[in-house]
Amino acid sequence: MKKTLCKYLFLISLALTISLIKLSAQEPVIQTANGKVSGYKTGDISIFKGIPFAAPPVGELRWKAPQPVKNWTGILKCDKFSASPMQSNPKPFMMWTEEFISPPDKLNEDCLYLNVWSPAKSPNEKLPVFVWIYGGGFSSGSAACAIYDGEEMSKKGIVFVSINYRVGVLGFLAHPELTSESDNKVSGNYGLLDQVEALRWISRNIEAFGGDRKKVTIAGQSAGSMSVCSLVASPLTKGLFRGAIAQSGGILTNFMNRNFNDAEKAGLAFMEKMKAANISDLRKKSAAELIAAGGSFSPVSDGYMIPKDVFAAFKASQYNDVNMISGWVTGDGSLMGEQKMTPEKYKAQAVDKYAGKAEEYLKLFPGNTNEEVAASLKELNLMQFAGLPSYLWAGFNKSKSWLYQFSHVPVDKPGFPNYGAFHTSEVPFALHTLHLWNRPWRDIDLSVEKTMNNYWVNFVKTGNPNGEGLPEWTAYDKASGNIMEIGDQSKLTPGLYKKEFEFLSGNPAKK
Repeated sequence: MKKTLCKYLFLISLALTISLIKLSAQEPVIQTANGKVSGYKTGDISIFKGIPFAAPPVGELRWKAPQPVKNWTGILKCDKFSASPMQSNPKPFMMWTEEFISPPDKLNEDCLYLNVWSPAKSPNEKLPVFVWIYGGGFSSGSAACAIYDGEEMSKKGIVFVSINYRVGVLGFLAHPELTSESDNKVSGNYGLLDQVEALRWISRNIEAFGGDRKKVTIAGQSAGSMSVCSLVASPLTKGLFRGAIAQSGGILTNFMNRNFNDAEKAGLAFMEKMKAANISDLRKKSAAELIAAGGSFSPVSDGYMIPKDVFAAFKASQYNDVNMISGWVTGDGSLMGEQKMTPEKYKAQAVDKYAGKAEEYLKLFPGNTNEEVAASLKELNLMQFAGLPSYLWAGFNKSKSWLYQFSHVPVDKPGFPNYGAFHTSEVPFALHTLHLWNRPWRDIDLSVEKTMNNYWVNFVKTGNPNGEGLPEWTAYDKASGNIMEIGDQSKLTPGLYKKEFEFLSGNPAKK
């Protein structure tokens, strides 16, 4: 009887052990600095979604720098994306189909969470880390967009992290009262400070996921690219990353980067619009009310998060000098829509802006016909938005820089307009997520995806995009002006836009 009972208890114990092993295999558990988190596995990839990296920025914490996460007991289940930041109702428009848009059913001020994909089997693997920062004009966006999935990158031996940050009025409102209550006597830039806090969390915790905190690469597109440039410029991020990838956007031309005094004035006007007597009243408004009021909010040159004069800071090497990849998509120039101007007005404007250099300007950006004017204005938009900031950054950088132009036109979607190589279209190619974008992909699309993603993976792993089977991509220098054209046939093109860059950087237009 006793032997039978012992055998029975042994079998129960064995069954429980096997069950726990199976559970562990299905639900990986990681000890973070704040408590344990569980995720799930897809093949060999451990996935954790919705890990808090800062306290919820609600109530009195609205419009404050992100505060530390409170510790928890037990195991926090992290198997679903958190809410996306509050923003206007996300819905597809123009070329941006649902794969590019925040999930519309889950928006909340409580949004400061990140997601991790890791192929590591133990915490000792010291794998390189890739941190993705979404775009959306600083007014929208989410780490939960389909095209930002990290599984395929992770399969190549990388710990992939995507982060949320506050956007719009909740992320970038500056106001004198907020400035006075701040320890650092600044306001605005809460969305960028969220990104800094996420990087600090990564530095403290990523090794538990098999990553190496000394091998972090930050990357982003559009507003995410401008965020990358802001993080590179910021004195708050020293030692938090070793490489940067900026896709379609920069701050060295002050595009979407506001003067601090102007930002505070805009904050005062917004408070008046909301009929609020003070910040306390404004904090009592619902997030939905604030979003519905509209307004334009973006990063602020505050002298704390971002130097007051970014150009001067880069020129004086007062920034985080790291290896970088920076570039643009040929369709970036269409972001402002088609601009119409007569040749006569265009030429008069050139004389007004460039005086004695107008003739040289008009040779580079001709405007003898309506068609030429439209093409030149489109090219100037591209230069201002992404081309010139990339060129200027590469010129200042003492570390190595690689510049690119993405020109591949994705396959048509049946019954859908062809928007060409449009702004954001390169992201699924870079992140290897074409399979999550609903189009009938051709071999040429998949080939471009393989090329671009391999460049990105190599850079994350080694700090250099080059590798076996890829066209050689030499680092940028002003003498040769080497730029990699990533298209149907990827090739290095010396001198692409070289004269245009030299003219615009040496002859700033009068405002």
